[in-house]
Amino acid sequence: MLTKFYTCLMTNTALTEIACNTKRAILHTLIYFEIFKYPLRVDELLYFCREKNISLEILKEKLQILVKQGLVFQFGVFFQSQNDATWVPARLQCNHRADVFLPIATRKSKLISKFPFVRGVFVSGSLSKHCVRPDGDIDFFIVTTPGRLWLSRTLLILYKKLILLNSHRYFCVNYFIDSDHLEIEEKNLFTATETVTLLPLFGGKIFEDFRKSNHWAWREFPNMPVRSAARIPDAANSTLKKGLEKVFEGKLGNWLDKKAMSLTLWFWKRKFRHLNEVDFELALKSRQYVSKHHPLHFQEKVLSLYDKLLAEKAGVV
Repeated sequence: MLTKFYTCLMTNTALTEIACNTKRAILHTLIYFEIFKYPLRVDELLYFCREKNISLEILKEKLQILVKQGLVFQFGVFFQSQNDATWVPARLQCNHRADVFLPIATRKSKLISKFPFVRGVFVSGSLSKHCVRPDGDIDFFIVTTPGRLWLSRTLLILYKKLILLNSHRYFCVNYFIDSDHLEIEEKNLFTATETVTLLPLFGGKIFEDFRKSNHWAWREFPNMPVRSAARIPDAANSTLKKGLEKVFEGKLGNWLDKKAMSLTLWFWKRKFRHLNEVDFELALKSRQYVSKHHPLHFQEKVLSLYDKLLAEKAGVV
């Protein structure tokens, strides 16, 4: 009888702990999206919830408890961490804007895939989450051939500056990696979120390799479905592209790639001289195999604000 009592007590304690963990995971998820004033549907909340082995039914149950406790606010099918009714219409407008931007992103990604040494074109940033703010743009995450990343990047930047007159609204090429270095080296909540939400548009096989190389991000979000790349076409491989790659495959290409990298770094260090060495490394990471151009420190701002919000709500979450 005593054994049954302790077994029951331990079971109830374990269930209570699981329930607490689930509630905490829900609140943490909503607080992260509070930074963007972006309410979530139940299915989206499940995808971004970092609690393992949670079902949609349990999530709905815990959500309603949190709503009754005044810790979560419900507006129709959306849930959020603040009692602000303006978030939902703002989100719906962002979603509608994304519907307009997606066909443009597809056309631009096809163009990008035609450039020499480009092997994969994915959409990143807010559009990859089906959201575009009024001042938003289309961010592209590009995979290149090893040893030609900087040459490929320079050609794309020249096209943007000379043909698009430096307009970046529909052509923001701010992250490059090569196909030998697909794993994202910076591992945190922000980069995990960006990684699992990347939208592949060209380079299906490359995207599959990318996903396998970044399984850590899907471990961070165990409920996140993997976007299928089965129907994603490979990057364009026209006669002109093949010809240009042939021209630049040897010593000339090696020299041009290194020159493109050194000139870009020289320009960035002059333009962003206000950044210290650590900040420059984080915002403008530059290696032969990676180029990141995020001078506004968006990642650091998001993570710092998230930590601040969690600290402010420490007694609740």
